[in-house]
Amino acid sequence: MTEQQILNACKDSITAWQNAFNNQDAAGCAAQYSKHAVMHARPFGTFKGTTEIEFFWQGIIKQGFKDVEYTDVAWSKFDDKSFILSSKWTMNKAYGVVHRELWRVEEDGKARLIDDEFEVQGER
Repeated sequence: MTEQQILNACKDSITAWQNAFNNQDAAGCAAQYSKHAVMHARPFGTFKGTTEIEFFWQGIIKQGFKDVEYTDVAWSKFDDKSFILSSKWTMNKAYGVVHRELWRVEEDGKARLIDDEFEVQGER
């Protein structure tokens, strides 16, 4: 894959995650993570693997969080198969920052989150 194709795959996957979240689909959110992904969700804790990650997103969705939007999005190349996203984000009930999302194109050609570090900075 070319660098642009890898970046496009990463962008497609973040869009898929956002659509899943906004459709209240925790399994769809977790499907955007690699099997052994690590998610650092401040101030909630660290979640490892898609089962723990899905459980986290299901809890957030059950609390009524939805309508996530990203602003000030920046992509930077990490290696030959990966890009890092950083951004600000808002939801209906909170806002914060994505410190680092490491998206990697896996063997099936789909980009998945390998490492996710974000922070809730306040309520709305």
